[in-house]
Amino acid sequence: MFLSFFSLEDFKKGQVLLFDKPLEWTSFQLVNKVRWLIKKNYGIKKIKVGHAGTLDPLATGLLIICTGKFTKTIHEIQGLPKEYTGTIRFGATTPSYDLETDIDKTYPINDLQPEIIKAKAACFEGDIIQKPPVFSALKKDGKRLYEYARKGQEIKIEGRPVRIDEFSIGKINLPDVEFKVKCSKGTYIRSLAHDLGQAVNNGAHLTELRRTKIGDFNIENAYTLDTFIAKLPKDLS
Repeated sequence: MFLSFFSLEDFKKGQVLLFDKPLEWTSFQLVNKVRWLIKKNYGIKKIKVGHAGTLDPLATGLLIICTGKFTKTIHEIQGLPKEYTGTIRFGATTPSYDLETDIDKTYPINDLQPEIIKAKAACFEGDIIQKPPVFSALKKDGKRLYEYARKGQEIKIEGRPVRIDEFSIGKINLPDVEFKVKCSKGTYIRSLAHDLGQAVNNGAHLTELRRTKIGDFNIENAYTLDTFIAKLPKDLS
């Protein structure tokens, strides 16, 4: 349950705060905003604040932020399984596998069958080897992959083992297909969208993504910035 309000001692002892990250915010921007609110509200110079698992700027949903002594639990939370919902658009690909970059190739969708899409999605369930997007923050030779990609430099990316516990297809209104994914740490949903497009002999990219769960932590219990501010002694809105 939410506290009626937060005291400085609450934050120092440690809090695990669930936030609904807004669209186009980076995870670090939200962490910095929360840190600033705490410091400004309580008149302190520093407080430990960190997040337990990055969420892309074009995604919304659950971001867990830890404060004080609970920042030591971040590693444990990062390892928990995740759940996502979203939309995949068929008939086109992008270099980033989502809306960060423009469409680079289009495909006809007249022959796409809903039952084939569902069947191929189910084939990804289990332990798989997944290749991360080239537009990602993973490092190779000391540089982020997106640094190579933005310069047009080709680089070999090795696949990584991940686990997909569920990849279910919901409403289909081609070219758009709604989905739900339950997966392990390190899974790229953008790559899953791209790979599903290839599996049905078409192209696809991610257009919407929302993280709904991390372990037993649920988006339904998350703060927005406004509801978080309301739990502070002073109104900083």
